Amino acid sequence: MGRSYHKKTSHKKHHIKKQSIKRKHSLRRIFGMLLLILVCLGAAVGAFFGFRGYKMYREAVAQQPVAERVEQVRSMEHFTHYDELSQFYIDAVISAEDHRFERHPGIDVIAICRAAWTDIKTLSFREGGSTITQQLAKNMLFSQEKTIDRKVAEVFAAFAMEAAYSKREIFELYVNTLYFGSGYYGIYEASMGYFDKLPGELTDYEAAMLAGIPNAPSAYSPDENSVLAARRTEQVLSCMVRNQCITEEEAGKIKDID
Repeated sequence: MGRSYHKKTSHKKHHIKKQSIKRKHSLRRIFGMLLLILVCLGAAVGAFFGFRGYKMYREAVAQQPVAERVEQVRSMEHFTHYDELSQFYIDAVISAEDHRFERHPGIDVIAICRAAWTDIKTLSFREGGSTITQQLAKNMLFSQEKTIDRKVAEVFAAFAMEAAYSKREIFELYVNTLYFGSGYYGIYEASMGYFDKLPGELTDYEAAMLAGIPNAPSAYSPDENSVLAARRTEQVLSCMVRNQCITEEEAGKIKDID
């Protein structure tokens, strides 16, 4: 009787173990199927918006080719060339807007992923993760409306610009097409309008301030709100410290001089 009971118990344990293994395999299959469905769905959504974005990009360049728009910008009366800008201003803009500008091919995948995660958490479309090149594409070719189609179109335009122009050319086009608030478009108008100086004559503090204004011109314009303008300037200087353009001590001196 003892042997019979042992066999029944052993058989029962074996049966339970087999059922447990089957359940695990079933769960893995279900998980695998769900993952496959999500991947396929993501690919379908990506293809859909990719097509729409590419179509928007092609329509924009068909209406006005990038090269033609670039020449229009360069022909502006007070177009400011890269060599006419102070190195401090250049470093300030790159630190505040796109610190991997010199290394990326037009888009910054890390910044895009971070912005996408922020948008998902806040259920909004506030963060764009746009590079300087993408912002230039938006300013030259597209509207300011935030849509997925336009963001994708920016990517195609950014790749095209990076293939056709150097980083220096892209940067100078960018700062000449920015809006700086108070009715000033481009770095020349902003520099003369706010400080009555040529861009190359700006102090470090003034350069940092102008680097920060385009992020939100109506808020950071010193004509509108000097407190917010000063706070934004401090943020720009902090970005420069973080990116090792200046030291904490140098940032402090720049603020004290002002």
